[in-house]
Amino acid sequence: MRLGIGIDTGGTYTDAVIYDFKEKKVLSSAKALTTKENLSIGINGALRALDHSLLVKAEVAALSTTLATNACVEGKGGRAKLIFIGLDGSTLERVGSSYGLTSLDELFFCGGSGSYDGKIPPKPDLESILRDTKDWLSDAEGLGIVELYAMNNGAVAEREVKKLFSQVYDIPIVCGSELFTGLNSVQRGSGTLLNAKLVPIIKDFLNAIKLSFNELGIKAPIVIVRSDGSLMSEEFSKLRPVETVLCGPAASILGGMELSKNSDGTIRDSIIVDMGGTTTDISLVKNSRPVRARDGISIGNWKTFVKGVFIDTFGLGGDSAVRHEGPGFKIEKDRVIPLSLLAKQYPQIKLKLNELLLSNLHHSKPIHEFYTLVKDITDKQGWTEEEKNFCRALMKGPLMLREAAEALNTDIYRMDVRRLEAEGIVLRAGLTPTDIMHIKGDFNAYDREAAVLAARFVLRCRGGDDLKPLEVERFCDEIYNRVKKTLYRNIVRILLQDKYPSLRRNGISSQLDELISLRWDEIQAGEGGFFANEYKTTAALVGIGAPIHIFLPDVAKALGTICIIPENAGVANAVGAVVGNIAASAEVEVRPNHTPAGIKGFFVSSSEENLYVDLREDAVKLAREKATALALAEARERGVMGDIKVEIEEENFIGQAKREQIVDLGTKVTATALGGAVL
Repeated sequence: MRLGIGIDTGGTYTDAVIYDFKEKKVLSSAKALTTKENLSIGINGALRALDHSLLVKAEVAALSTTLATNACVEGKGGRAKLIFIGLDGSTLERVGSSYGLTSLDELFFCGGSGSYDGKIPPKPDLESILRDTKDWLSDAEGLGIVELYAMNNGAVAEREVKKLFSQVYDIPIVCGSELFTGLNSVQRGSGTLLNAKLVPIIKDFLNAIKLSFNELGIKAPIVIVRSDGSLMSEEFSKLRPVETVLCGPAASILGGMELSKNSDGTIRDSIIVDMGGTTTDISLVKNSRPVRARDGISIGNWKTFVKGVFIDTFGLGGDSAVRHEGPGFKIEKDRVIPLSLLAKQYPQIKLKLNELLLSNLHHSKPIHEFYTLVKDITDKQGWTEEEKNFCRALMKGPLMLREAAEALNTDIYRMDVRRLEAEGIVLRAGLTPTDIMHIKGDFNAYDREAAVLAARFVLRCRGGDDLKPLEVERFCDEIYNRVKKTLYRNIVRILLQDKYPSLRRNGISSQLDELISLRWDEIQAGEGGFFANEYKTTAALVGIGAPIHIFLPDVAKALGTICIIPENAGVANAVGAVVGNIAASAEVEVRPNHTPAGIKGFFVSSSEENLYVDLREDAVKLAREKATALALAEARERGVMGDIKVEIEEENFIGQAKREQIVDLGTKVTATALGGAVL
């Protein structure tokens, strides 16, 4: 019996499974609440519910988490900085925001990047860079370094700057060339800065795992899922956390594919819908393989070169905030703690919610929401005294919005704790779909009374009569319908963009989105008749994640297909983590040296160096050798055990000049090394 442990830490729940590799089945599974203030508590809770005698026999522990995904969607992360060599601030002012580089305060610009033709740049003035960045780096938890022409000259300047700064600063420092090979330096910069922001998030996660393993006597080596569904070692992930931006969603694809196989073991065409606490992740499986992202992964405001499976992530989950908006309501992408859950931990909040109802107050602000403390920063540097005082006030327990404003000696209109929220130091608690599930009786783990009180207040603020039980019931039905409609609209959008390249490039117009939305309304009203605007698919909808069974069947029916909620759907991410393999890819480009007299030799460019070769066949041969060596080295670094299989792909690029003359634009050689995390 060969066993593995799969662990998935999401924004709401931490799941754990023991998996039998030989029998290909889950032997045991468990869930526990994710404890943001101390992740090891939730991890321990899930692991302790499993058979300890099997845990200690595990040969590998595979991890998945949506912590990085959620940080991107919610605009959170650690304090990080990026040194940009060879680019000035004016370029980033024009285009930076479209890549996620929204704050120039996080960027430092300096010269010294050479040129596009691969010439080695002059050595940067390292001492002046070090001097000029001293104050700027004082609060940084991670640093990225990106050079404009790094992909053309072997990243010489990047390496020089990293070498010096690594001797001075005890923080993780990573070069863009170590992460990505794409030519777009702004996109490389986006991914590199994001990597630095995610360092403390993954560090906390891995430390919590190690603490739990030590307490339980688990000695299995640790691997973690990458965004492409493959695995990497613990040490590798500490320096490259950006590889985990879609770690949880990628694990959900693997888990969904594994758990929804046909009776003969084959993998069906499917649309995998994973609804968690914060986000919903949708992916496509065609011809037994996950569809891959055509370009680098984009998530939240970030546009990166991270490679991965195609996943469309949007803010909709069991913990999405439900807030009134005029006579209607909206389900926001912000994650809040369900009030039913908060009341289970702090029963006194029900008294405050009841007082709010008895006051007969209406308000445009969500004054039924509470602030809670996640991390204590009162004895640390980098925050204002006002922010620290706010955290001290929260140590006594959750505060409603008006109470929180009073603690800051201000009012709810001028109160500003956005930085504390963005850094995950404080969290809001409010009305969510999870609370509505309690009211409707579909979920009963927490405190239903708190959910009812909050729903009544939101209903009143939108102009409804909260004293009429039937109106409260209709309000809950409206929220359920909105969740289903949001799923339907996004699935149709994704399928349209997958089929039609123009929609993928330009997005769905507001008119088409309105047609999709109206079609859902027609289906719910039972309308068809003379003309019907139909959207259908033959792919099965595979639902995973704790709340998905409530919402997905009606969506599948509207799309004319079947809905599959597999056994162990609630822990599919943990299953996906443990069934993954390690794959490491390396790209090397062969570029002709075009001159007025014709092609004079070829440049062979990799992340390590830029070489010159006279003949094309020699250049391609060298590129194959270089790509293979780089892929093998990275596979070993990621934790491959035993034999490694290498696959090589070549892609030739040609253009057309005047008189239909064919122009050689070069060749890209990609080597992929494949292996397992266990022998």
